[in-house]
Amino acid sequence: MNYKIDLKYWNEILRVKKPEAIIDWAISLSDKRIVTTSFGKYSAVLLSTFARIDPDINVVWCDTGYNLPETYYHAEQLVNKFRLNLNTYVPKETRAFLEYRLGFPSVDDPKHEEFSEIVKLEPFRRALNEHKPDIWFTNIRIRKTELRSSKDILSYSQNGILKVSPFYYWTDDDLDAYLEKYELPKNDLYFDPVKALETRECGIHLQ
Repeated sequence: MNYKIDLKYWNEILRVKKPEAIIDWAISLSDKRIVTTSFGKYSAVLLSTFARIDPDINVVWCDTGYNLPETYYHAEQLVNKFRLNLNTYVPKETRAFLEYRLGFPSVDDPKHEEFSEIVKLEPFRRALNEHKPDIWFTNIRIRKTELRSSKDILSYSQNGILKVSPFYYWTDDDLDAYLEKYELPKNDLYFDPVKALETRECGIHLQ
């Protein structure tokens, strides 16, 4: 991106806007944009919104290989329903070989850092290198983790990508109501082996 956004100014402006208006504003900034998904609990909210507003956007999914069957079913549902332009990135090591080398390290195991790098962070950097986005749409929200509560609707990644979180100030109740209104599925059984706990950061948003 050849310019910088005044984050304080635009966050104040966008704070009172609906998510659709925030997305409309952001997509006017650049054609080089992605939306990331984990196909987690409320993934249908953001993806259904893009299906209406920007249906050809590159959807990036870093599939760790450790998702539960319910998440793969949920992903298949949404891909088919919204005809998503899905770009899937997987680890360079198979799950079997990774477990042979490292096992399945818990978050307090020193090997967990290498595990996270292999199954989530390296595939995500690969995605960024391939798409080279100026704009990165996410579904992070306030209160989910300490890091995410320190952000806002707009923030910058470490390498200068403008991150846009249209539903940043929405509560779980807000999202549940949205799912009910549009008769969308919810993935209650989502599990991230890197994050492990909902209050822990998965690593991608540290980038």
